[in-house]
Amino acid sequence: MVNPTASGTATGSTWSGQRLRDALRLYLVTDGPSLKGRTLIDVVQAAVQGGVTCVQLREKQLCSRDFYAQAVALMDQLRPFNIPLIINDRLDIALACGAHGVHLGQSDLPVQAARKLLPPEVFIGWSVETIEDVAHSATLPLDYLGVSPVFATPTKTDTATPWGLEGLQRIRAQSALPLVAIGGIQLHNATQVLQAGAHSLAVVSAICSADDPRAASQQFRGLIDAHE
Repeated sequence: MVNPTASGTATGSTWSGQRLRDALRLYLVTDGPSLKGRTLIDVVQAAVQGGVTCVQLREKQLCSRDFYAQAVALMDQLRPFNIPLIINDRLDIALACGAHGVHLGQSDLPVQAARKLLPPEVFIGWSVETIEDVAHSATLPLDYLGVSPVFATPTKTDTATPWGLEGLQRIRAQSALPLVAIGGIQLHNATQVLQAGAHSLAVVSAICSADDPRAASQQFRGLIDAHE
């Protein structure tokens, strides 16, 4: 069993170590209802131009065929920028489109089962909602943890009590894995989240719903770069 807190990576992925950490820095999570009528491709393109370093495709409402088509389109779009695509929940979609990563929640396929099904180069993130989840993560073949949610947010209504900044600090003290903070991340609290121990900011509506997704991404990226 790989001990990720010792190794810093659980797979043989080319997206591992420092390269994975760099790729996770500004983590865009897609949300169709937040796009204000714009196409996903257009919003992602603007976000990438503004400094987004990875994209998670999260589609709760689409049928499998449409989810797959969306994933293939994003893979084609992101490939020239060498930006990884992460699929939320669905291993079948990730395998079918050749995605670089998969993000799993507490109600999804168990991490160990997913690791057996995925190629070694595909990295795995896992949402932690309790301190018991954090302790359990040390026994799993994981590449990063999603701290979910840090703050209450309307885009994630099926999650546990928000961690807050103190909770994020507790997780940082217990795990050496990259921590991707998600839930209510906005420009006004982003620096505090980084100072509390997050390696990465996962942003949904603050980019997807922004009047100018490129400018919003640039602002988040500037805060991340300044923190480093």
